[in-house]
Amino acid sequence: MKGTVVKSTGSWYEVRVDTGKTINCRMKGKIRLEGIKETNPVAVGDFVELDEEGTNGVIHSILPRKNHLLRQAVKKSSHSQILAANIDQAMLVVTLKQPRTSMGFIDRFIISAEAYGIPQVIIFNKEDLLSDEEKEETHELVKLYQSLGIPSVRISALTDSIDKIRQLLNDKVTLMAGHSGVGKSTLLNKIAPHLDRATGSISDFSQKGTHTTTFAEMFSLDETTSIIDTPGVKEWGLVDMTPQEISDYFVEMREIRLNCKFSSKCLHLQEPGCAVRQAVEEDRISESRFNSYLSMVAGEDNRK
Repeated sequence: MKGTVVKSTGSWYEVRVDTGKTINCRMKGKIRLEGIKETNPVAVGDFVELDEEGTNGVIHSILPRKNHLLRQAVKKSSHSQILAANIDQAMLVVTLKQPRTSMGFIDRFIISAEAYGIPQVIIFNKEDLLSDEEKEETHELVKLYQSLGIPSVRISALTDSIDKIRQLLNDKVTLMAGHSGVGKSTLLNKIAPHLDRATGSISDFSQKGTHTTTFAEMFSLDETTSIIDTPGVKEWGLVDMTPQEISDYFVEMREIRLNCKFSSKCLHLQEPGCAVRQAVEEDRISESRFNSYLSMVAGEDNRK
């Protein structure tokens, strides 16, 4: 039988087969012995082959993926964690307060998705909590990311219409990610009230959210639209990217870097004749984005 993994608990997987039935499956042991360096060889969104065993099933092979989105595993730096596979776009929900999402985190998410050719969407949530100064900051960030071709929306999931977001989701499989507490579950409840996802609160002491989504899970909003909800992500570490590759995934640098004096080797640090640094000085490349790039190349631990 063939099916799609719609929920992963780490040891058991819910697989939806062609008949529409969902089968609770475990994974055949040999899949873990094939040199895979992911903490979760089977991910939500994977197309798999399985056999039924009584009321349950056994996954014995993972079919080829069109893509996947991964990050560095938090506890095993030599391994990675796959958030989802076979997705059409990756949506990051961010907030400027309660909790604050850093620019470095946003850019690492974008670069990771760009590396696998996955379009991105950014949702700036909790607009209702922001001061006028913070609203202006959000406005500038939306302009920045939209200028890079990334759809970006400002919203309060509690009070605003989500029509724009629903349009972005239509006819696609979308991964939804973000820190705990940014309002992913609240937003998902607004999009699909029947899901009734649990929502959490923000700690007064740490200004960080509590985990309300425990496992990655795919929900069908209609026959052609699905969304994969993921547990809150605290850190986002890049996987298998050399310093020379990173500028490939900054869309505003791709063409400009070809004009560097040492284009094939230039890391845009202190090299003479660097067209990228000149573009930053001339405000053709955002300084905040360039700072994100520099921290990634340096391998600095700014993953939060």
